[in-house]
Amino acid sequence: MTANLPPQYDPQATEAKWQKYWEDNQTFKADPEKGGEPYCVVIPPPNVTGSLHMGHAFEETLIDVLVRYHRMTGRNTLWLPGTDHASIAVQTILEKQLKAEGKTRHDLGREKFLERAWEWKAESGNTITNQLRSLGVSVDWSRERFTMDEGLSAAVLEAFVRLYDEGLIYRGNYLVNWCPASQSAVSDLEVDQQEVEGHLWHFRYPLTDGSGYLEVATTRPETMLGDTGVAVNPQDDRYQHLIGKTVTLPIANREIPIIADEFVDPTFGTGCVKVTPAHDPNDFEMGKRHNLPFINIMNKDGTLNENAGEFQGQDRFVARKNVVKRLETDGVLVKIEDYKHTVPYSERGKVPVEPLISTQWFVKIDPLSQRALEALDQSNSPVFVPERWTKVYRDWLVKLKDWCISRQLWWGHQIPAWYAVSETQGEITDTTPFVVAKTEAEAREKATAKFGNDVELARDPDVLDTWFSSGLWPFSTLGWPDETKDLEFYYPTTTLVTGFDIIFFWVARMTMMAGHFTEKMPFDTVYIHGLVLDENGQKMSKSKNNGIDPLLLIGKYGTDALRYTLVKEVVGAGQNIRMEYDRKTDESKSVEASRNFTNKLWNAARFVMMNLEGQTPQQLGIPYPPQPPLTKGGREEDSLVEGGREEDSLVEGGREEGLELCDRWILSRYNQVVQQSRNCLENYGLGEAAKGLYEFIWGDFCDWYIELVKSRLQQDAEPNSKKMAQQTFAFVLEGILKLLHPFMPHITEEIWHTLTQTGDGECLALQAYPEADISLIDADLEQQFELLFGTIRTIRNLRADADIKPSVKVTAILQSESEKERQIISDGGVYIQDLAKVENLTVTASLDAEPPLNPPLGKGGQGGSIAGVVGTVQVLIPLAGVVDLAALRAKLEKKLSKVEAEIKHSAARLTNQKFVDKATPDVVQGARDALAEAQKQAEILRDRLKLF
Repeated sequence: MTANLPPQYDPQATEAKWQKYWEDNQTFKADPEKGGEPYCVVIPPPNVTGSLHMGHAFEETLIDVLVRYHRMTGRNTLWLPGTDHASIAVQTILEKQLKAEGKTRHDLGREKFLERAWEWKAESGNTITNQLRSLGVSVDWSRERFTMDEGLSAAVLEAFVRLYDEGLIYRGNYLVNWCPASQSAVSDLEVDQQEVEGHLWHFRYPLTDGSGYLEVATTRPETMLGDTGVAVNPQDDRYQHLIGKTVTLPIANREIPIIADEFVDPTFGTGCVKVTPAHDPNDFEMGKRHNLPFINIMNKDGTLNENAGEFQGQDRFVARKNVVKRLETDGVLVKIEDYKHTVPYSERGKVPVEPLISTQWFVKIDPLSQRALEALDQSNSPVFVPERWTKVYRDWLVKLKDWCISRQLWWGHQIPAWYAVSETQGEITDTTPFVVAKTEAEAREKATAKFGNDVELARDPDVLDTWFSSGLWPFSTLGWPDETKDLEFYYPTTTLVTGFDIIFFWVARMTMMAGHFTEKMPFDTVYIHGLVLDENGQKMSKSKNNGIDPLLLIGKYGTDALRYTLVKEVVGAGQNIRMEYDRKTDESKSVEASRNFTNKLWNAARFVMMNLEGQTPQQLGIPYPPQPPLTKGGREEDSLVEGGREEDSLVEGGREEGLELCDRWILSRYNQVVQQSRNCLENYGLGEAAKGLYEFIWGDFCDWYIELVKSRLQQDAEPNSKKMAQQTFAFVLEGILKLLHPFMPHITEEIWHTLTQTGDGECLALQAYPEADISLIDADLEQQFELLFGTIRTIRNLRADADIKPSVKVTAILQSESEKERQIISDGGVYIQDLAKVENLTVTASLDAEPPLNPPLGKGGQGGSIAGVVGTVQVLIPLAGVVDLAALRAKLEKKLSKVEAEIKHSAARLTNQKFVDKATPDVVQGARDALAEAQKQAEILRDRLKLF
């Protein structure tokens, strides 16, 4: 029974079928025991709260192309999936739910709150991973990890305790970025600097001795309540005589000193700056240098505390207005200026952060960053693609400050520190002694040894920054700190694929942690991709509401179509891509084009299989012997004959025996594209590889080769020629499916199974990626076919210009002074006759040698023929007896008359000022487009009329 494909390709049914098949059969399960060369990628773990967006679809598709390719090249491949617990995001969701119930997390208590969090994770936390499945990602689902699963939690404990024991984690009072919305510290890298239109308030601080005043300016006037000094530059002659004196702080009536510090820019404002050490990072450093008091005026919810006096309890922005009013009333407000400046916002809470003195846990960055810098400078490890990101990564490693790793949340890895609260009246204070341990039992043993049997312990309520656990991801997911087989074989991982905006958050964290704990960089290469921009070239964001739902496009066009579009749009590693999208119809022309490509491939495969007479590629065999014994002199360059090369170009029985001209051409093109695809994928040219395959499959294979061999597949065709066509057909189609598989895994898997009639247990995903047979690549032959195809296209265009019916065969005269061109045309004459519907073909060096045309040829093709040119070949088609020239001319004149009337009408509308003023811009533009199109049509018709 002949195996064949259904008439129509159904992407939804096909894709779901193979996604289930791969997972049920654990097709992508990795096995370190098999040995070989490892290729390992860990997924950049999406937040457990997330749902699939276009950035996910882009990134995971890029990774999957690389992973599938390297798996097919024979490497022992592991792509390890998983999700991040997303402390702040999950807690925000849960607290919103509780608020709707009229409760807070404190009403539940920590234990009940965490029970609820785990329940939420079980019910809703798999949304993103299930959506990832719809992309057809070839991950090993049996190794799926979660940053709070048992194994990773053990790794986090191990890392924390080791770093603490080595003196690299400490607890200290420090100025942190505080997010009042989430009421938690956030790292420098979780702060988004936003430019805002604000104000600069100027006011006077009177000198305590009554001799005058100093004028200062600030963008945050409420913080003046916490000022403990005024600073000037020591080299500023205007103020040198005042250094050491004091001013009286307005409202608070507190005496504060005038200090000299090099940090002050004498050219900014008046050259005097207020110093608020507890609420500004620069002032914090100045305060430490000059031993100034640190006065905190802010509660953790963003309201002012008891140190703010009459403004206590007011929200910080309400207090700002009221402080300004009071300064104005007291007569010390000088002026208010409009002022554009940057304000740090919490990426999580979406509110301005507040620099706040807080007792937090920190990691000493310098020893960790130095090790990562050594690896980069001495070994160029890891390698960044594109290379320009190396400098960005290095600069960030140099600039990093100590990392605040504690967060005032309940969902996350609770800090493994226990306080001896019996030493501080039952409360955790800044001075309460503590012990660090992996378990409470171990902590009690340590604390008892220090404080006696009656010690009372309380665990630190804070959790660790999620980037702490994510920083361990490349090796903790493989079993670290245990010496597992996975860790031994797959680590360091091979490639990290991620966006440039995550270098500072994640890439640097991983290299620092890995360098310290494993003494190796966690990956060989970091492939930095760009962003998916919307249809207007804008970055997609929730605030702009300009996202494009990949699931919607998958439902409309299929997963493979979306995947192929995303990859094909990439021009050069690291470049942004723009997604075509119509928001009115939820349609995308670019994804539709890729869907059309899947249909083209499907229909071509159907045609091939219908003509294989039930035979598989394996049964048919390859269309040439595997080892070509070439003659000493090599191949002939110029002469081509139907059915093979000249006899002396290959030794008897050579590998091209029996191959016809077009077979050798398609095999050359095929091997060229194999070589190109491998080179591109090895060097991260994914977009270039996708485009090359598109051009080969659609153009060379479907549009040309299928047409070239159709006549050889007829029932009455010469048997040997037919078999060779079938062999070549089957061989190239199977190769195409393998080449395209990493990009379009579902449709290629479906076609391959039907083509090869392979049973269960085997799949295309595990087949070998094609290797180029260089001996079959013939650039000269390919160039010759370009001339043949150009000739065919020219004849087809001339037929269209002359309105010759498709069923009518014509006479064609091809003239060239080049002997080589004449030989090429003669050798390929059967293809010209077949594809261009030519009955009589004449190839000549000179038109003068040909019999006179009847009627005679006129200038520019007038008279009895229509003429065209391809390269240096002139193409002539006599029209006598083929078309009625008078009727054709009348038809063209009638068309031209109609188009000219349309031009006149459109031009009149556009010169009517009332129409232009009253019509909508879309209507006016439509009229302009119609005029331009009509003018173009008129020009074509006039050119055609010149021929007759």
